[in-house]
Amino acid sequence: MKLTKELQDSYSVQAKNIQAKLQEFAEIPRDFYFYELCFCICTPQSKAANALKVQNQLMEIDYYIDDISPDFILGEKSNYIRFHNQKAINLCRMKLQWKEISDILDSNLSNIEKRNWLFENIRGIGYKESSHFLRNIGYRDLAILDRHILRNLVNCGVFETIPRIANKNQYQAAEKKFMDFADEVNIPMDELDLLFWSNMTGEIIK
Repeated sequence: MKLTKELQDSYSVQAKNIQAKLQEFAEIPRDFYFYELCFCICTPQSKAANALKVQNQLMEIDYYIDDISPDFILGEKSNYIRFHNQKAINLCRMKLQWKEISDILDSNLSNIEKRNWLFENIRGIGYKESSHFLRNIGYRDLAILDRHILRNLVNCGVFETIPRIANKNQYQAAEKKFMDFADEVNIPMDELDLLFWSNMTGEIIK
């Protein structure tokens, strides 16, 4: 298992930007947490750039305070979100739960326990999106295992083929392999995640 030459070269160039982005996540204002979860609810099977546009529009209309349904934003052609009607419902349900979610974030639960709670209690997000949300508000050492990340891990020899991840045990097993690989190449897992994405897209979004 090792980083490809392309990734090694990319990390030497991108390391400071990647570390700065992770520090930016750690310093995000508490008032933004709600909208970060909105972003993550929108991301499954949709472009991250479109989900970010939706997040920004929800912030502009003060969606957390306003009772307006967000479906018209998610369905706009310029930032189209797949299954936007159902995801709009999920956003409305999450907003009703936000006090409970905030209490969980403030609790003494471990990162893994908080992720598990989010997965079990928030409609429309899985382990990947739960990890993504927590990473975007400053939590570390939680893998965001989408197919793009897994494909990079195959290229690095961590997996022979993209593994099937259909349940909690499979997710955690793949996450452990990712974490072990990060230790082996001496680059934090969170930095590797952003490295993979920046190498694919030419930019670091979140």
